[in-house]
Amino acid sequence: MDTPRIRILSVGTALPGPPVDNAALARTFGMDALWEQWVDAFIGTRQRHLAVDIATGEIGDSLSGLGTAAGRRALDTAGVRPEEVDLVVMATATPEQLMPATVNVICDRLGINDVPTFQLQSGCSGAVQALDVAHQLLQTGRHRTALVIGADVLARFYDCDAKLAQLPPEQLVNYVLFGDGAGAAVLTNEPGAGRCELASVRTRLTGLDRVAGATLEWFGPVDRLSDRPAATEDYKAIERYVPEMAEETLHELLDDLDWRADEVTYLLPPQLSGVMTRRIVERLDLPQAREVSCVDETGNNANALVFFQLERVLERIAPGERALGVAIESSKWIKSGFALEGV
Repeated sequence: MDTPRIRILSVGTALPGPPVDNAALARTFGMDALWEQWVDAFIGTRQRHLAVDIATGEIGDSLSGLGTAAGRRALDTAGVRPEEVDLVVMATATPEQLMPATVNVICDRLGINDVPTFQLQSGCSGAVQALDVAHQLLQTGRHRTALVIGADVLARFYDCDAKLAQLPPEQLVNYVLFGDGAGAAVLTNEPGAGRCELASVRTRLTGLDRVAGATLEWFGPVDRLSDRPAATEDYKAIERYVPEMAEETLHELLDDLDWRADEVTYLLPPQLSGVMTRRIVERLDLPQAREVSCVDETGNNANALVFFQLERVLERIAPGERALGVAIESSKWIKSGFALEGV
């Protein structure tokens, strides 16, 4: 029996609140205009959306709420009813609770029941890992329609009373890199459905003997008063390793598919920040490919980010056109990528 081809029917996304620009961050955290200029020059992300009101510290949106909104939009766009979904996979680095799994809360709100559900805990590569799991399970033919979700709420790790001028770089950078959001895609193995085939998905752990480049703690009652920071980011290590890992992933995808570089119509690059994205795009050296980026408007919202890129490319891709996406996770160094083809 031939292996089914997997199609993407739709993508839906959700962002919390109004955009928060660098000037608003500077005002809230007592930074000056020179700091704003530093963010523009070295980070390059103009704004982000946050689930927390940084002026008051009040939580405005939840992970499950954003995931539900994105999932509902994806289902509505695809014309798929909740009872037609027979597989749900979610990726997040910031689960709402340890139990119940956030994916199951979202399913309950969407009216999805009596199906296999999976929640993967991972950083930026988690979205591709979730696509990989759904892709492989749909190829077995045991399932027909999958809802794949990527979502994160990183702002709940903010200390809204922090004095940024006093923070070390590995903590300071988190306040400008990240945002919150959710994305979802409907995948199917139904022949002839949709405009876009998910031609390949690839994820690889490459962290053997490498120090973690990013950490995100989960504090419980025993250790919540620890002096360990809630989140750290080794930006220097990321600047060093992510571009080369992205290049390796790109060429591995091309080799797997036997595609030539000049056949790629769209490039969905890693989206840590605006500046890093531009550096990576230059290194990947696909001048004929149109870049699909959004980090300057959304911030790096981790597992949601790939879906914001997918949403943009799905609107554009024509029959015969090809797209490559790359996502790199620095927490324990995971390479991931995927390929799309218009049908």
